[in-house]
Amino acid sequence: MPRPARYSSSRRDRDARSAAAQAPPDDAPLPQSAAPVAPASPQSTTHATRSPRLLWSTIALLAALLGASVWWGWQQQAPAQRITQKDIDAAVLRTLETQPLPSAAARAAAAVAPSVVRVVGYARTKKGKEVERGIGTGVVIVDKGVILTNLHVVQGAERISITFADGMEAGASITGAQPQNDLAVLQAHKIPDDLPAAPLRSTQNLRPGDGVVALGFPFGIGPSASAGVVSGLQREFDSPEGKQELRNLIQFDAAANPGNSGGPLITMDGEVVGIVTAILNPTPARTFIGIGFAVPIENAAAAVGMPPF
Repeated sequence: MPRPARYSSSRRDRDARSAAAQAPPDDAPLPQSAAPVAPASPQSTTHATRSPRLLWSTIALLAALLGASVWWGWQQQAPAQRITQKDIDAAVLRTLETQPLPSAAARAAAAVAPSVVRVVGYARTKKGKEVERGIGTGVVIVDKGVILTNLHVVQGAERISITFADGMEAGASITGAQPQNDLAVLQAHKIPDDLPAAPLRSTQNLRPGDGVVALGFPFGIGPSASAGVVSGLQREFDSPEGKQELRNLIQFDAAANPGNSGGPLITMDGEVVGIVTAILNPTPARTFIGIGFAVPIENAAAAVGMPPF
């Protein structure tokens, strides 16, 4: 009986078996010069593709946790206390008790003091020596150096000197006069930088009992401030020599003495309502007894040619 024919395996099978027989064992090191590169497995490819998604998911989770933490901390805080009018009143009262404010008179004086000047009139003796003839006060009412004072302070003076609040001294000339109100208008020959003019106020609403401050250089000392009230309005005054009668005056009781003449009479709002012009002296002592007089600022402004209020 003929034997069936035997066929040998294909060349591919033989080659595979031959390669398997020649392959080194699994734990044998590969040659450095011919180390094979393993192809990327499907699992590693999927992991690389999903890494950005995982990163952003992690970031989103951390942000959510952070927001929740902040919200929780805010919820744990005590609610803000509501400030009431009682709290405000208590704070203001405490401030007034621990930090006293300047008085009304001090604030009024400070508002006008930069505009107040010392006025000195000089004359010469028969021997030619220059001496002080009169000392008074003036107030700047126009920032170009226009000054109001009393006529009797500078009348007959051969030279007039003024001293500004900053200490600067300058000469001055008489540019106007109103003898019926004992007023003189001076023009300073030189003025400081940024010279302020005093604020003026009408006497229309002035009433007896209103607080006032007199600024000036009593007996050459100053600038000095004294406080009082308006004692009356539309008063009349005759000079001790009987040479002059003044009318429509403001009577006040703030201390004034020789040297205050020509200085401003100021309201507690820091506004000039009059020019101090005289004090009542029943005796020759020439000291203040509680009655002073000031020319209303309306008359003083008219002496300068300023329009009425």
